Amino acid sequence: MNNRFARALTAGVLATGLLIGVAQAQELQPIDRIAAVVDEDVILKTELDRAVANILGQYAGRSEQLPPRDVLERQVLERLILLKLQVAQAQGTGVRVTDQEIEQAIAGIAQSNRLSVDQLRQQLARDGSSYADFRNSIRDELLVQRLRQRFAQTRVSVSDAEIDAALAAQANTGTQYHLAHILIALPEGATAEQIATAQKKVDGVKALIDKGEMDFNAAAVRYSDSPNALEGGDLGWRSVDEIPAAFADMMKAMKAGQVTAPLRGPSGFQLLKLVEVRDASQSGPQMVTQYHARHILVRVNDQTTEAQAKAKAETLRARIAGGAKFEDVVKESSEDLGTQSKGGDLGWFMRDEFGPEFGGAVAALADNEVSQPIHTTAGYHVVQRLGTRESDVSNQSKRAQVQETIGRRKLEEEWNRFLREKRSEAYVDFRMGKGSEGNQPGTETTLPTKGG
Repeated sequence: MNNRFARALTAGVLATGLLIGVAQAQELQPIDRIAAVVDEDVILKTELDRAVANILGQYAGRSEQLPPRDVLERQVLERLILLKLQVAQAQGTGVRVTDQEIEQAIAGIAQSNRLSVDQLRQQLARDGSSYADFRNSIRDELLVQRLRQRFAQTRVSVSDAEIDAALAAQANTGTQYHLAHILIALPEGATAEQIATAQKKVDGVKALIDKGEMDFNAAAVRYSDSPNALEGGDLGWRSVDEIPAAFADMMKAMKAGQVTAPLRGPSGFQLLKLVEVRDASQSGPQMVTQYHARHILVRVNDQTTEAQAKAKAETLRARIAGGAKFEDVVKESSEDLGTQSKGGDLGWFMRDEFGPEFGGAVAALADNEVSQPIHTTAGYHVVQRLGTRESDVSNQSKRAQVQETIGRRKLEEEWNRFLREKRSEAYVDFRMGKGSEGNQPGTETTLPTKGG
């Protein structure tokens, strides 16, 4: 039995069991229809309705920019399918999120909206949303974030040679480009007929934009197959090293507001719009204060409580105040194995490099002064500040920024490829709407015409 058939059989049995259970309970509660079966999970109609309502709320007063209801539901359903696949992948590879982390995230959301958690609960209730559903959505978001972080650590690397090449390319320009795109997707191994249909569709979309019958953002919302379609295809600001070379040369020759001719890429046909251009170059030195310090660390763990760790750190500080050599106490008692053999030396660092609590305490010391125990997530530190200096970190900062942007571009490319693979391998059975006839991603083939 091949894997695809096995998944289909399992999902079919699961869905059948759920339907039987619903039928047996129909006298007790309304039937919650299944919108789609995704491998061994399901997306319920209520989930889809909530997600669609959220989009409608975001576009309040601009509903004319949204596609017809059935197309919008299909776009949102595809998002939910990808979310289910990512959550399943995260859970299947050992990614976990604790209840405490979920509560902390919710508290952060409430605080950013100037609400208490109780007020947030009340707001959700007024909006007709369940707190349990909201909490589950936060859990899923955290799982996907962790999965993406793990993916970046194992699949993405940036070499010094790549950084050097990008810096050389930027030597005479600090230009950044604000881009948006429309994607007309093609499946892996697309047939000549599928390619021709997609070509015809992208040509039709381009014609609508060129004639002024629809602006780019509205066309992206209505016709793009990209995950960011409902954001108008916005790709944000990109520097030259964040844009594929073939596109970067094209952007340099374009003016703000212009749209490219259809471009064929690995995922289908694209239209790219240059929204804005800006000069983000940084001139002159970037002077910062750096600190030189050494430390002793007492960790908090299963064997050592917070109180015990703090008490031990206070004892070690008292020994130093009584005349013991700092480096001797480090070798005897510090639990930071990375600096223990160097007498606890941390080298030169910027204030918040080891966290705001640590940096703030070091900044408040005089040279050669030894701190009281400093509490951080690592445990309790006793720190001696050895000196300060003003340093130009412009080159260091530029290299770090370039490394980040190249890494972000690579991650985006690899992650999107990974999602396409997961989607193509998944068993998806649509139970409602236009998609119910197949198990592959919907590709709306109706050509755009005036008036949509």
